[in-house]
Amino acid sequence: MKKVSVIFGTRPEAIKLCPLILALRSHPAFQVEVCATGQHREMLDQVLKVFHIAPDVDLGLMEPDQSLGPLASRALAALDTYFTSSEPHLVLVQGDTTTTFCAALTAFYHRIPVGHVEAGLRTWRKDSPFPEEMNRVLTTRLADYHFAPTEVARQNLLQEGVPPERIFVTGNTVIDALLMTAEKVRDHPPAIPGLPVEWFNGNDPLVLITGHRRESFGPGFRAICRAIADLAKKFPTTAFVYPVHLNPHVREPVFSLLGGRPNIFLLDPLEYLPFVALMDRSTLTLTDSGGIQEEAPSLGKPVLVMREVTERPEAVAAGTALLVGTDSKRIYQAASRLLTDPEARKAMVAARNPYGDGMASQRIVEALESTHPQWAKSTKQTK
Repeated sequence: MKKVSVIFGTRPEAIKLCPLILALRSHPAFQVEVCATGQHREMLDQVLKVFHIAPDVDLGLMEPDQSLGPLASRALAALDTYFTSSEPHLVLVQGDTTTTFCAALTAFYHRIPVGHVEAGLRTWRKDSPFPEEMNRVLTTRLADYHFAPTEVARQNLLQEGVPPERIFVTGNTVIDALLMTAEKVRDHPPAIPGLPVEWFNGNDPLVLITGHRRESFGPGFRAICRAIADLAKKFPTTAFVYPVHLNPHVREPVFSLLGGRPNIFLLDPLEYLPFVALMDRSTLTLTDSGGIQEEAPSLGKPVLVMREVTERPEAVAAGTALLVGTDSKRIYQAASRLLTDPEARKAMVAARNPYGDGMASQRIVEALESTHPQWAKSTKQTK
């Protein structure tokens, strides 16, 4: 039996790895150990509760208003201690967070093979998104097995010299997680804390907003908020619902510029089930999140991406998402069109979602089953 350590630290990582953890646990060839770094404490715990997964190891790295350098330093030290005691045969990481890169680097120091879930996403701009683009590029250099969600991601990896036999196109595990929960919330709609039930249950449009990217801190967030304020004024019977990230660099401009408006609802971060229910109820999504660019189209929801570039060009090419940046005028015009032009919205809803069919986790398990004879035995770091 091969020991697989699955490592994550943030809510998006957990959402995308929980279906894979469940699939691995059902396979007799693998012993699964779940290690949480706690990079995002509260938001991470919310997701794990939904999937009934408890970490076997919790490194507890979260500190208030943490910056990247000290976080990375703490993560490297804590992961070094963890790998020394655990000695897994393989480490699985997901995406592009500080946890992802630090876990891959520390596993490399311990000569433990690394599998990278959601590999091959690229904007080709190292500062956008920041620091995610460099986290995923560097993780590619460290990884041994690359689970690409799409053919575009596979081609990116081949362009960078990754051997083709080390790349597996699987779809994205976020669709697995979404499909596991969407039916549940439709059958038993959860309460949405902070949103009056008449707005959720009514027939008026609802715009879901998420935003937290570091490269938008400052002027970018203020521009986004101005666009939302103008939209709320133009569409007084539309609910604009914004679960606000806990980072103070996000909360300060959002609450100062959008607070107190009758059809803008600023919520605390939602647990996963209420968030899926809200996404399913929405008419339109405004986001800078990566995962929502994949999830919302699976529910038939148009997405306006409030970034200048995206590592998910498949959504833009398919027509399920539109890049609008952080320019107030562009956001306002694109959202206004989708709220007033049924044909424009219908065209985006009808576009095919390129991110998978809900079987990505199973494909990854099958790839691991085929490759595990190659895994080197875990060895302690050589000084």
